[in-house]
Amino acid sequence: MKTKLTELLNIKYPILQGAMAWVSEANLAAAVSNAGGAGIIGTGGRDLTWVKEQIDLARTLTDKPFGVNVVLQDDDKDEKIELICNEKVSFVTLGAGNPVPYIEKLKNAGIKVIPVVPNTKLAKRVEASGADALIIEGMEAGGHIGKLTTLSLMTQVIPEIKIPVIAAGGFTEGRGLAAALIMGASGIQAGTRFYASKECVAHIDTKNAIVVAGDMGTEITGYISNHSIRSLKNKATDKYIELEKANAPYEELSKLRAGKARSAPFDGDVEWGLIQAGQSLSVITSINSCDEIINDFIKVAEESIEKLKKLK
Repeated sequence: MKTKLTELLNIKYPILQGAMAWVSEANLAAAVSNAGGAGIIGTGGRDLTWVKEQIDLARTLTDKPFGVNVVLQDDDKDEKIELICNEKVSFVTLGAGNPVPYIEKLKNAGIKVIPVVPNTKLAKRVEASGADALIIEGMEAGGHIGKLTTLSLMTQVIPEIKIPVIAAGGFTEGRGLAAALIMGASGIQAGTRFYASKECVAHIDTKNAIVVAGDMGTEITGYISNHSIRSLKNKATDKYIELEKANAPYEELSKLRAGKARSAPFDGDVEWGLIQAGQSLSVITSINSCDEIINDFIKVAEESIEKLKKLK
């Protein structure tokens, strides 16, 4: 399946693995790349030593292209970008901040730059600044979210942009991939589906919580304070929303969240940990290998596109 994205990154299938906090490390990234997609190491909240170790490990696990994500809110973002430039990874995704000041530096190091953008205005800006591709991420995604849906972003952004556009937010199976391609996207980014994979190092209880969650299984916390995070519903999200509605101080709300993004994937705390997951959950019914997941994505996408061709 060839698209502008597969040609840009020299990958077999137009599927990126999302950079999930405390989850997306070398084992998962390499497994996705080996399966024909492009894995991504998520550096948010991690130190430089860990980032270097994971890049080195990924290179022992795959000879295929993989990327690294940098959260531009991290205090050590500049040091991480310097390290990535020295390591010369295939591509970098940039989110949660202004990517423009970093595009030229990364491109000069021979690294393809793919910012994550929440609207048309920023999409045009990063394209004009030399980005190689961009990711539009709808509020159906897990983790930190914007205000627009994936469909509305595809509808409005794709016609305005000439570089490859990757759609993210709510993609867990092949019909979504087919829909994105038909809308004009060059590929998709999927996170939650790879969270529930055999190669993901997250705690088995956390992966099982994703498998058993239904279509109403997520909740948005922080919406009132404009710090929106989508996670699986549990005691932590219920408590947070209760406090938020009671106008609790932001410091109290932050304390409730502190460390919770780690405790779910590391310790299997499915009650009080934040399991950051997207909305399209009911179709995730088992924990599969990355190879099985990607093959299923492609098989169902191709079948869906063939069905569309038969419409009159």
